[in-house]
Amino acid sequence: MIQATLMLTLSEIFRRLSWIGLGYFLALNSIYLILITVAAVNLGDYFRRKPFSGFQDALKSPVTLPVSVLIPAHNEETGIVESARAVLSLDYPQLELVIVDDGSTDLTFERLRDAFDLVEIPMLVPELVPTIGHIDSVHIARGLDDVTVIRKQSIGQKTDALNAAINIAKYPLLCIVDADAVLDEDALIKVTMPFVDDPQRVVATGGAIRPSNGCTAYRGRITEVGMPKNWLARIQVVEYLRAFLLGRTGWSKLGALLIISGAFGVFRRDLIIDIGGYNQGSIGEDADLVARLHKHMKTNKTPYRIVFVSEPVCWTEVPENITILRRQRRRWSRGLLETIWSNPTLLMNPRYGTLGLLALPYFVLFEILGPIVELTGFVTLIVALAFHFVNFYFAGLFFTAAIFYGILLSILSLFIEEVSYHRYDKWRFLFQTIISALVENFGYRQMHAYWRLEGVIQALRRSDRSWGSMPRKGFIPSETP
Repeated sequence: MIQATLMLTLSEIFRRLSWIGLGYFLALNSIYLILITVAAVNLGDYFRRKPFSGFQDALKSPVTLPVSVLIPAHNEETGIVESARAVLSLDYPQLELVIVDDGSTDLTFERLRDAFDLVEIPMLVPELVPTIGHIDSVHIARGLDDVTVIRKQSIGQKTDALNAAINIAKYPLLCIVDADAVLDEDALIKVTMPFVDDPQRVVATGGAIRPSNGCTAYRGRITEVGMPKNWLARIQVVEYLRAFLLGRTGWSKLGALLIISGAFGVFRRDLIIDIGGYNQGSIGEDADLVARLHKHMKTNKTPYRIVFVSEPVCWTEVPENITILRRQRRRWSRGLLETIWSNPTLLMNPRYGTLGLLALPYFVLFEILGPIVELTGFVTLIVALAFHFVNFYFAGLFFTAAIFYGILLSILSLFIEEVSYHRYDKWRFLFQTIISALVENFGYRQMHAYWRLEGVIQALRRSDRSWGSMPRKGFIPSETP
């Protein structure tokens, strides 16, 4: 009798947990579908307006603001020169390049010195925003007015290098670019167009990030787009398409963009100084900066817009090793949680509109608590099937919501990319991305959920905050343009 009662109780518990998991996956993928729909409509509007966008006029216009491009670099000898050359060859009226060698122990500085004939200059760097690491020296390129390299002591935080670069930057717009990134030739003018179109309200913009693995480069420019040979990197191609091209486009259209990638974003310099630059205590510095920008503008009751622009592309190398990818995803998860608990007044606050009422609850429920629900849901379903607590009809329904709904969304994202930008122009590339979208849901997604959960646990324990190393292979070199 006791055993029968226990089995009934367990049966009820597992059935309820299974239904919770089913509801979670239905809600998560339905939100993605809404974001994809919003993004698709926005992309349609963008391409209809594109012939009249005036990019060429902006290149000659006096209202196009000069930009300081800031690159923090720590042990980036493989690709730092290519990235610097890519910036200097951008199609833009006026820019300066500021590179911060953040305590590199490899040949990062020597590569820059040889490539640009750097000479040291005496300079007192103002402390407009706080920094910790001591600045050892400042260098400029002989014959180039707008190339500056700072050498400083590293404190193990990217934020300190960025703040040092902000202190020395001289132009009204700041473009943050990763040291391994390469921008499309017209990326900067396109990502700054919102500042030209709406100079009173636009305070920040972000561009799309795509994996550079498998791409061919010539003198700091992508000359041929290719698919990675590594399947782990191929899956990330699908992830980046879904997250950047559609996810962030959707949140931007809803006025609720929280994250501008640290690999490619543009900000008004005066506002970044007003809010104290990057938060030295944050491991998710990109989201934290945007969250504080939202708070600053709302507190001052100033109309503003933070915009994601899907066309300008920044190419960056993604991990091809599970150990490094796991480390990266744990940081992302931890950084998001720290951003939310560092800015608690944003959550469920009508004052912040769709950001407080829609975006942040989504991140809490589906990004922070999501890994627990996902992993528990799969384990619960397997146990419930083994003990006949649920039938195969329910299991089919669960897998349809959790797996096949997700595959459908990934395929839909690839379709929208294909009809809009068509970056991967070979049939085999399209076939490989479709296969990657299928493979992603069987093993990789579950591992990813576990890594995100590890990041949440690290944040709660306040364990080691260092970013760790990210080995680079660099681009496939090309002898011809």
